[in-house]
Amino acid sequence: MGSATTQALAASTKALAAASGVTLDTADELFSAAALVGDSSQLSGALADSTAPTGTRAAVIAKVFVSASSAVRDVLAVVAEQRWSSAADIVDAIEELAIRATAIAKPSADLEGELFSFLRIVAANPELELALGSRLGDPASRSALVGKLLTGASPAAALITTSLVRQPRGRRIRQLLNRAMSIVSAQRDRVVATVHSATPLSDAQRARLTDALSSRYGTQVSLNVVIDSTVVGGLRVQIADDVIDGSISARLADLRQKLAG
Repeated sequence: MGSATTQALAASTKALAAASGVTLDTADELFSAAALVGDSSQLSGALADSTAPTGTRAAVIAKVFVSASSAVRDVLAVVAEQRWSSAADIVDAIEELAIRATAIAKPSADLEGELFSFLRIVAANPELELALGSRLGDPASRSALVGKLLTGASPAAALITTSLVRQPRGRRIRQLLNRAMSIVSAQRDRVVATVHSATPLSDAQRARLTDALSSRYGTQVSLNVVIDSTVVGGLRVQIADDVIDGSISARLADLRQKLAG
């Protein structure tokens, strides 16, 4: 991400945070805006043209999104005012704003957990991942397939997932879901820990682990638990690139390495 995009995204995110009355409809409109800009090289190019006056780019937004809600038009106007490193960065940014808007609209929804659950389904089924990521398939058909798989999911999680699957833009589905989880966590000022355990954790164990990790990292931590028989015992915890491996299998592997050395 270029420095121009970093600053532009920060300003756009601030504009979304200042918007009033953000709902799932707001998020849906932003997802639609990302799709529209992403599908039109002329539109994305016009918004990314740093040589054009700010007023000209804002006028493009006002004309194209005349039927959008005032909150969405205001946020997109701020997007248009910024200098971006590339046209693709603008599309990514609007998509990120849509995901953030979903998290704002439903602050109590376990979005990270629901997205992670769907990620596990996709990871366990290569044919499904191929079908969802195929450029040959109809976007509406891909969304319908996801809708069937997300029976019982919250409207917020369904909105994020179906919107991303509809417009993958050459990205792998797992990549999309991981990015969405990271954005939701960033919006909520917390990090997500993926915990591999041989057996399910009790509520008390989850609470103790959450408190311990939150204290260690100095921020709120949300847990995604994976039942993994290879762990044998103990836990393997990953937060971003940081891995805490206290599993018996890891200790045995370390012992074998020391004996071999």
